Amino acid sequence: MKRQVDFFQNPGRENTARCIEIITELVKEGIKDFVVASTGGETGVLAAEALEGTGCNLVVVGHSVGLRSPSQDEFQPANEKRIIELNGRVFKGTILTSGLAAVFSNDHPSRIVANTLRRLGQGMKVCVEIVMEACDAGLIEEDREVAAVAGTGRGADTVTLIRSKASKRFLELVVLEILAKPRG
Repeated sequence: MKRQVDFFQNPGRENTARCIEIITELVKEGIKDFVVASTGGETGVLAAEALEGTGCNLVVVGHSVGLRSPSQDEFQPANEKRIIELNGRVFKGTILTSGLAAVFSNDHPSRIVANTLRRLGQGMKVCVEIVMEACDAGLIEEDREVAAVAGTGRGADTVTLIRSKASKRFLELVVLEILAKPRG
């Protein structure tokens, strides 16, 4: 199906509403699996509300506990509760391209992958990561056409369709379409 690509002038949360509109359009096209990045859970709640009653599989991916400071969970409990009430699932895990090995080396392959993906935008990097993280956690099946939503900082500004793969099969993962991304 031919789709229009939304190119946003600037990255950031001001694009979130349009990204949510795009995923509701994808539901109408038959997409059933959605992975949404959400640091505090606000974007995850918006996605869960938009997908309510569709029977779709929504996985909201947050940061691991302790990423910013010891034992700190950035995901707000009220947002996690709301997502679950709306039949979404929340996953908090280590960012694939920032794992333990990457901490010790700027030229570690995972850092090279992260920096390469960032050339296409921070949201693109996160879309690829969260699909693999969701597969690794068993929350998304491999070889599915998955809509991934992420952003630069807070909110959403990137929407992609990705053929899902677990991180062990990263080289087989395919970005099928870019539906929205910031230009800047």
